Amino acid sequence: MADRPGDLASGQPSGERLGSQGPDQGYALTLAKTFDDKLALGDVAKSDAVAGCVAVATKRAALYGRAPVIHDLTVAFTIFGFLDVDPPADLVELRDRIFAEVHSHHHYAERRVIPDLVPDDVLHQPHNIIVGNYRSDWTRNLNV
Repeated sequence: MADRPGDLASGQPSGERLGSQGPDQGYALTLAKTFDDKLALGDVAKSDAVAGCVAVATKRAALYGRAPVIHDLTVAFTIFGFLDVDPPADLVELRDRIFAEVHSHHHYAERRVIPDLVPDDVLHQPHNIIVGNYRSDWTRNLNV
């Protein structure tokens, strides 16, 4: 029973643009640094790619009720083709459009679009399945 002023009596709110709450989500930023020399960014700024993909990774971690792990970042960067030196042109066009300036707190609404494009059922899959889907047809991992 909620008996402190900060407790939520009905649980964590959910809905559009509220994000996915989970423990130690900031750790995803530390994990993202391990990808510095692996990212194929094209015209997307590294800070924007990291901000958008961390949002996807923390969503995935929260769906499992845990802190982010390296596979969450691998999934996120894979879904948007940042680990592919030659990603599909239509995916490049999409990510150039949706990742622009999302690192800025002034663009929170735009950043929220990115994880909202990735269905929960995709994020519940093992990362090797998501990678396979990306290789066969990247659109299978997104609501586009």
